[in-house]
Amino acid sequence: MTSISICVTSDIHGYIYPTNYREEVEKNMGLAKIASLIDRIRSEKEVILVDNGDFIQGSPFTYYFAAYKEAKRSPLIKIGNSLLYDMAIFGNHEFNYGIEYLKNVVNKTNYPWLAANILDKHTGEPFFGTPYVTKEINGIKITFLGITTHFIPHWEDPTHIRDLVFEDACEAAHKWVKKVREEERPDLLVVSYHGGVERDPETGEATEALTGENQAYQMCEEITGIDLLITGHQHRFLTTTINGVPIIQTGSNGKALGEIELAFNNKKEVTSIKPKLHYVKDDIRSNQPTIALIEEEEKLVQEWLDQPITEVKGDMEIKDPFQARIEEHPFIEYINTLQMKVADVDISCTALFHNQSPGFPKHVTMRDIVSNYVYPNTLKVLKLRGKDIKEAIEKNASYFTLNEAGELAVNSLFLEPKPEHYNYDMWEGIEYELNIANPIGNRVTKLLFQNKALEMDRFYSVVMNNYRASGGGNYDMFRGKEIVKDIPIDMTELIANDLLNRNYLEAKCNHNFSVVVEK
Repeated sequence: MTSISICVTSDIHGYIYPTNYREEVEKNMGLAKIASLIDRIRSEKEVILVDNGDFIQGSPFTYYFAAYKEAKRSPLIKIGNSLLYDMAIFGNHEFNYGIEYLKNVVNKTNYPWLAANILDKHTGEPFFGTPYVTKEINGIKITFLGITTHFIPHWEDPTHIRDLVFEDACEAAHKWVKKVREEERPDLLVVSYHGGVERDPETGEATEALTGENQAYQMCEEITGIDLLITGHQHRFLTTTINGVPIIQTGSNGKALGEIELAFNNKKEVTSIKPKLHYVKDDIRSNQPTIALIEEEEKLVQEWLDQPITEVKGDMEIKDPFQARIEEHPFIEYINTLQMKVADVDISCTALFHNQSPGFPKHVTMRDIVSNYVYPNTLKVLKLRGKDIKEAIEKNASYFTLNEAGELAVNSLFLEPKPEHYNYDMWEGIEYELNIANPIGNRVTKLLFQNKALEMDRFYSVVMNNYRASGGGNYDMFRGKEIVKDIPIDMTELIANDLLNRNYLEAKCNHNFSVVVEK
């Protein structure tokens, strides 16, 4: 009898220290605490350690070194090497800092990065060269196939992926599973997929729009030969079985470690596969060698975050994020107004990205900026017809529903399987009203531009972040539209530069939109 454990991290997003960078309080999160769990398991069992993607981007820590210390390699490289990862999978956010930055990470890590469906557009071969890897322990062969959601071109800056083709993840997995079975003849085949589960594992009912972004359920239904499917991308905590295939997903930001306990008999036949999650709880201490490894870098980031920038006159703090979405907030007005100023256009849209966005306090620091603007977005100006704008605002209106008491609430489609508050936009430069008592698709009851009805066939220039401009969030009405202007400067930098040039920031709001319930 042989026992082996596969340990899995996913969607770490650069959170190493146990901090969210918004407040200086230790949290039950971060790869340093996960490292302690890994050490504990390694002391008891044979372990294969896998990262399932979105490792190098997503925190103020990673942003600082990508934006301000490009000559210095990402500290995530030495973290990955020190933890002795056996392999990594590419997540969609791995590409956010550009292909050269990513190549440097891949070349400097001591373990392979797997990408069966990320192809060189010139040769059609896997761009990063390694679609799968086979590990042998005590004579048992376990092959890991790396697959990444092929939806990346819908989100990513095209200059970051210009030489790449993203093959359909399910189709690629089908092809490579067959190939691996025939050529490697492993005792166990694992697909490590940076993508999520698109249907309820028990009922098979769709839990999101079936765009192809998440295909784990489809893989389990259509592909023969997968023994274990590691998933990610959705930030869910999940252990389940679909069509007899064990599934695991480990959340995000180092809040849980996945472990799959494998047992084999003397014939090298797998007798059990048991996925489970080890949550980071109060009794888990940070791994001190991991902490010490980036102590200097962490200090630099903390000093940078606490740099004073400007002062607010009035109140720009967000005390109720739901209220800030139904009645325009000065913070949202500021972001939209800044976008219009930078792009020199009359219409803008933006989102309150998450419910922990604090807005701006009286004395604004860099920490306040990155706490609100957590994504490395740039801006694009699209040429849109009035009917495109109206269709987009109707989609915004689908964010809301009415609860049993007839009160405004958030539509569950924006909450499950993961919160997607970032897919509800608020607009500036137009006046509009949303009546949530009306059916979805017929909720825009007022839509004015410069005090006149928005003309459906007229073209307007609209500024928005690059994710939305690509159609991200299923905003198909934006996909493929003419890009009038590209502003390739990170929004956090644009905000910081604007605030540094102000003696003060005045909190003000024109209340150009309203969300009502009128039957």
